Amino acid sequence: MAISTTPSGVSVAPRHLDFDVSQDLKTDWHGNDAFRTAFFNALSLQFPEGEQQFINAVRKYRDRIDDPKLTQEIRGFIGQEALHSREHRAYNEGLKARGYDIDAIDRRFMKHMEWVNRLPASRQLAGTCGAEHYTAVLANAILSHPEWMAGATPKMQQLWRWHAIEETEHKSVAFDVYRHCIGNERLRRVVFLFVTFHFFRFTFLNTCSLLKADGKLWSLRTWLGGLNFLWGRPGVLRHCLPDFMAYLRKGFQPWQQDNRPLLERSLKDLEMNSPTAR
Repeated sequence: MAISTTPSGVSVAPRHLDFDVSQDLKTDWHGNDAFRTAFFNALSLQFPEGEQQFINAVRKYRDRIDDPKLTQEIRGFIGQEALHSREHRAYNEGLKARGYDIDAIDRRFMKHMEWVNRLPASRQLAGTCGAEHYTAVLANAILSHPEWMAGATPKMQQLWRWHAIEETEHKSVAFDVYRHCIGNERLRRVVFLFVTFHFFRFTFLNTCSLLKADGKLWSLRTWLGGLNFLWGRPGVLRHCLPDFMAYLRKGFQPWQQDNRPLLERSLKDLEMNSPTAR
């Protein structure tokens, strides 16, 4: 029985690439803008533990999948997320080397992750689906609007483009596992509301922690520029909001946003500017 909804032409397979961004992280790498740099760094701080939890949540159910295509995609999903976790651990070590108290930020997030890991397996998988939706929507936005990364260093543009491509490729894998093994629509939507709260909570807290270390936490100019970036022009979150909320629709499925042409163009660009393979 076919369970996978990943469309034809989309391959879920890890790319063993090496992004050494240690030198970039010594600077405000996003156009010398403190807020934009802190915002993306704040996202990175959530990825290593978050993506490991996604892997663990899906693994709990993979033995119940009898669709060979989805089974292969689960292997690809685990490989991709493991490499994302590896690269963002190195990224976060670069932030630590810059002088940020990353250990304190990690302890704050780990308390939350310890709570998540005590939840029933069904809720963990539902949470993974919700979080994967956020990463998929942000990935689509980053790939659709390269101007949002204009001014970022070339290596950082490559890293975030690579991550966005692979998040797009596997955006329905955890969802397909959930739909087959659990299928509780009410649980999916309710857990998404909790995911929404915690995603924005930790992104905001992490951004504040980084700006405080930079001496920019109380800078009105920094925050006005940041609010414009997120909600004005270009308005990253404003543009993403309808796609975020689409998850609450009855019968939602991730590939209802069929962005395969965008994915194909982005893959060609990544291949032309590919960093060193490990």
